[in-house]
Amino acid sequence: MKKNVWLSGVLATFLLACGNDHSELPPVLPAFQQQPSPAYLSPEESMKTIHVPPGYHLQLVASEPQIQEPVAMVWDGNGNMYVAEMRSYMMDINGTGEHFPICRISRLTDTDGDGKMDKVTVFIDSLVLPRMMLCLDDRLIVNETYVYNMYSYRDTNGDGIADEKKLVYHNDTADNANLEHQKSGLIWNLDNWIYVTANPVRYRWTNDQLVADTMDNSPGGQWGLANDNEGRLYYSAAGGEVPALNFQQNPVYGQLNIKGQMVDSFEQVWPIIGTPDVQGGQHRLRPDSTLNHFTACCGQTVYRGDRLPASMLGDLFICEPVGRLIRRAKVTNQQGERVLSNVYNKAEFLVSTDMNFRPVNTATGPDGCLYIADMYHGIIQESNWTKEGSYLRPQILRKELDKNIGRGRIYRLVHDDYKPGPTPQLLNATSAQLVETLSHPNGWWRENAQKLLILRNDPSVIPALKQLAFTQEGFWDKLQFWKKSPSPYARLQALWTLEGMKALDKEEVKKAYTDKDPAIRASAIRLSEPWFKQDDAGTLAGLEPLKNDSSADVRQQWVLSLRYSKQARAKDLIKEITARYPKNELLEKMAKKSLEGDVELKYLNARLVKFNDEDKHLIRTGAVNFSQLCATCHGPQGTGLPTQVAPLLAGSSRVNGPSDKLIALLLKGLSGPVDGKTYPDVMPAMQANNDEYIASVLSYIRNVPGNQAGAIRPPEVKRIRDSIAARDHAWTLQELEKPAKK
Repeated sequence: MKKNVWLSGVLATFLLACGNDHSELPPVLPAFQQQPSPAYLSPEESMKTIHVPPGYHLQLVASEPQIQEPVAMVWDGNGNMYVAEMRSYMMDINGTGEHFPICRISRLTDTDGDGKMDKVTVFIDSLVLPRMMLCLDDRLIVNETYVYNMYSYRDTNGDGIADEKKLVYHNDTADNANLEHQKSGLIWNLDNWIYVTANPVRYRWTNDQLVADTMDNSPGGQWGLANDNEGRLYYSAAGGEVPALNFQQNPVYGQLNIKGQMVDSFEQVWPIIGTPDVQGGQHRLRPDSTLNHFTACCGQTVYRGDRLPASMLGDLFICEPVGRLIRRAKVTNQQGERVLSNVYNKAEFLVSTDMNFRPVNTATGPDGCLYIADMYHGIIQESNWTKEGSYLRPQILRKELDKNIGRGRIYRLVHDDYKPGPTPQLLNATSAQLVETLSHPNGWWRENAQKLLILRNDPSVIPALKQLAFTQEGFWDKLQFWKKSPSPYARLQALWTLEGMKALDKEEVKKAYTDKDPAIRASAIRLSEPWFKQDDAGTLAGLEPLKNDSSADVRQQWVLSLRYSKQARAKDLIKEITARYPKNELLEKMAKKSLEGDVELKYLNARLVKFNDEDKHLIRTGAVNFSQLCATCHGPQGTGLPTQVAPLLAGSSRVNGPSDKLIALLLKGLSGPVDGKTYPDVMPAMQANNDEYIASVLSYIRNVPGNQAGAIRPPEVKRIRDSIAARDHAWTLQELEKPAKK
């Protein structure tokens, strides 16, 4: 293993240095097609319609009938691919049978090493829309739609079919939110926390169970979650038409977005076909009928491999299935602020003229290439947005997109100048070999080696891990070019592996405060947070010199972590550093939260004083429910989003007014203009949620800043629900506000 990893790294470095890198050139495109054909194409035919930059090409990894409706893929330590298949998704325009347990997770293996999966087994059958997967060792953790419970599955007899099922996270609460607005992710991140979107929770794998840690706020996001080599997380929100958000800091510190974190025009997209089936209707189309803005952003990943051009490393890829394209974004560190820009001018990295091409997920594979899950499905919007009276329904029927079901493809993106890497055998590796793998140039290998070392918890490798984590390259090492020093990413991975094995002591962490690598210094600050919480004055004193650190990333982490210190000196230090950098918006926002705490929560608690215990519980529950779903379009606390995809709720006379019409609106939805402004799409009906859910959301939003109204109780919701039960379409505002007949 040691020799193979070293050779792999040398080979990749050589190829990256010598290859002919065309990665900054956009694709050579065919003539624009305003009226593309909706006809089904075979995988081979469809690949001819997909255009990527010079030097790249796609290879087919799997397709129907092997798989159908693929939405996500993960690999175990030996390179077996697990594919989640939402086979019940939009089988017709009404979404009939979507809850049926007919979905599955397939296990795919490439037995001859040609990159194409030739052995497929149904690993788990009879699932309801599987949405999250995490490979541990030989176990796969799975979550289905509409539930919170999670199970681990294992194949104990080697036939490729799971025959062991164990509950690893228990929460019987039903999740009745629309499937497009539920959680995704389940990423084991660098910091050994397992993250998801939407829900204000993260998990830790402890004693063969997922143990939840509740966060103050939802991290946001919908379908897709990406992490980079330093553990930074990237979310997206299709409902709010926001391709990337909440990537400036770890979500445990709360949501944080700043002006300019996406360069001007970043949210514009550049398809090469007319796009009739867009949820926002004419508002979202250019005069030539192409999609003008992200509307279904999802399935993002940060490329972390070693078999594509070096200029691609660290780039963020975002799927846009309505536009039949994938964006490649450059992530730039501008004094600690991450800024996203499109690599190409008014063009995309990958585009297709096939109307059924639906890229919904991407991932860096163990072979160092980029993988793409193409659902290859006619309808890509859930039934809430395809009902009678919607803009979408006639477009779908006109193009007969509802006829294309039961298919799907997975591609891998390769480059002409590079050969894909070898298949891993990490499940069979010794612990010492896994330590060596932490130096692999492909982030997938490092990440999985870290995870396996923590799961094994083998104390014999702790000295080797410490040597790797704390070995810094000196001046003479740089001159000895034949001597291979550990990379910063290898050292970072080793440091967090030690944290996961509970093998770091305070003095070792303090030693990392002065490390030459800023990512190590920033991590050392995070690792000190438990001692801050114990009111350790010595830790604070040891960290004080970092207020003058040359790295903005280190200074920001310092401000974030100091919020946990109980020492009076901590607040003074935060004020000192913000005074030194007065024009840094990101640092200022981080400092404000550290100094003042959660201002929104304080406001809510002050409002709750006037309510009884039952209503307090209702409003607090509503805060969580709103942040998980409604904030996607209406913004946090109903203050709106820059994309203006939905009306403001804060300060709204309708929200503060009589409850009956507000309840009716939420139950059945709202279409048409609001106060003379037309929004991209209808407000979907929420009647699938129970009375308590509706009451909680409305009670919360009636008590955010700008609103001062009473709580709405579940019996009120039931009364209105019963009175409008026969209604089968959304309200218009004119209809809803019509004076009652006397």
